[in-house]
Amino acid sequence: MAPVGKLYCVPTMSQTKTIRSVCALAGLELEIPEYKHFSDNKKPEFLAKFPHGKIPALEGANGFNLTEGVPIARYLAGLAPNSGLLGSTPEDVAAVDQWVHFAESEVATFTDIISGMLNNYIPYSKGIHTFMAEHQLRSLNTLEAHLSTRTFLVGDRITLADIIVASVLQRAVGVTADAAVRAKLINTVRFLETIVHQPKLEAIYGPTEYTEKALQYVPPKKEKAPAPPAAPKEKKEKPKKVAEDDDEDDGNLVPEEPKEKNPLELLPKSTFNLEDWKRAYSNKDTRGADGSLEWFYANFDKEGFSVWRVDFKYNEELTQVFMSSNQIGGFFNRLEASRKYLFGSVGVLGQANASIITGVLILRGQESKAAVDCAPDYESYSYTKLDVFGNQEDKAFFEGALAWDLEVDGKKWADGKNFK
Repeated sequence: MAPVGKLYCVPTMSQTKTIRSVCALAGLELEIPEYKHFSDNKKPEFLAKFPHGKIPALEGANGFNLTEGVPIARYLAGLAPNSGLLGSTPEDVAAVDQWVHFAESEVATFTDIISGMLNNYIPYSKGIHTFMAEHQLRSLNTLEAHLSTRTFLVGDRITLADIIVASVLQRAVGVTADAAVRAKLINTVRFLETIVHQPKLEAIYGPTEYTEKALQYVPPKKEKAPAPPAAPKEKKEKPKKVAEDDDEDDGNLVPEEPKEKNPLELLPKSTFNLEDWKRAYSNKDTRGADGSLEWFYANFDKEGFSVWRVDFKYNEELTQVFMSSNQIGGFFNRLEASRKYLFGSVGVLGQANASIITGVLILRGQESKAAVDCAPDYESYSYTKLDVFGNQEDKAFFEGALAWDLEVDGKKWADGKNFK
C-alpha cells in the first residue's frame, strides 16, 4: 500500500502517538520524513504548505495538507471507515467526539499549562497551578467513574477516543497524576495500560513513566551580584543619657495622623448579620424550603444593606474560562479589607473567547464605592443597584447568581467564586 502522506512531527508528542496509532489500527501506511523542529518548520518550503509553521503537519499524497493533531487523526481514521475508529452509529460517533474534546479541554490543557509553568515557559502562579491541578483531578474522577463499568470509552472496541485519551493520560501520569492520585484511579490506570500495551500500539506509545510525586515548581536560581566594598565604619558617639525624671517619649516628634474610620463603621447598627448570612449560604441549599434564599428574604435589612449587580467592563478581553475565574478570585483577594462589609457571588458565563463576568454583591450601606474601593481595580467593574423585593427581573438575576445557574443573553454559568 502506498503511503497516505508524510507526517512532519516529533515522535514523543502525544499528538504524534495518536496519529501513528490510528494508522496502525486502520492499516494505513504513513511516511515520517526526517524533521528538525525550530529549523525545518521555519523554512519557506514548509511555510508554503503550512503557513503557521506548526506540527504535527500532514502532507497528503493527494495534495491535501492539514495541521493539528486531532483533525489529522480524525481525517486518517475516516480513510478506513471499516476500522470503526470513529464509531459505527451516529450516537457512537458523537460519543467518540465527546471524549476526544473532554481529553483535550479537561485533562491535556491543564497538564500542558502546569508543565509550561514548571519549566519556566509560562510565568509561574501558585494559585493557577493549584486551580488547574484541582480541576484536572475532577476530570480524572469523571473518567474513572465512566471506566468503572467499561473496558473502552465507547462500545466494545478501540476507537479514536481511547487512542487520544490514552495519549493524554500517559503525559498526565508523568507530571500531575502522581501515586497518591493514581491510587484512587484504578480503572483509569487499567485503561491506560490496556491501550498502550495493544500489540500494534506498544512500540508507538513506548514505556509509561509514572511520577511518584507531582512535579513542583523550583524557582530559577538568581545570579548574585558582587558585593560592594565595605565602607569604613564611622565612629559614633554614644547618646547621652536622658534625665531619669524625663519619662516622656520623644521618639516621634511629629505625631501620627489618626486613622480615618471607614464610613461604613459610622452607619447605624443593622439587624442583618452578614456573618450569619454567610453561614446560612454555606450550609444550606440555595433554593427550596429552608434554603439560604428563604433565610435571606426573612432577615435582610433594606436600610442597612443593599444588593448590587457587578459587571466586568471589558468582556471582549476575556479568553479562557479558567483565566476569567482566576481574575474574579484576584478581585476578591483585593477586597479583603471589606470582608466584614461585603458578600459576593460572581461568575463566568459562556465559553472560551465568548464569555462575560457578572454576579452580585451584598454590601453594607446604600452606596457601593465605600465597600469596593479598597480594590485597586474596582473601577474595571460597573455596579448597578438591584431591587430584589420589588423587581422580578432583579430578583431572578440575584437568585441565579447565588444558585450559580444564572443565564444572561444565552450565556450559561460556567464557573464562579464566592466572597464570604
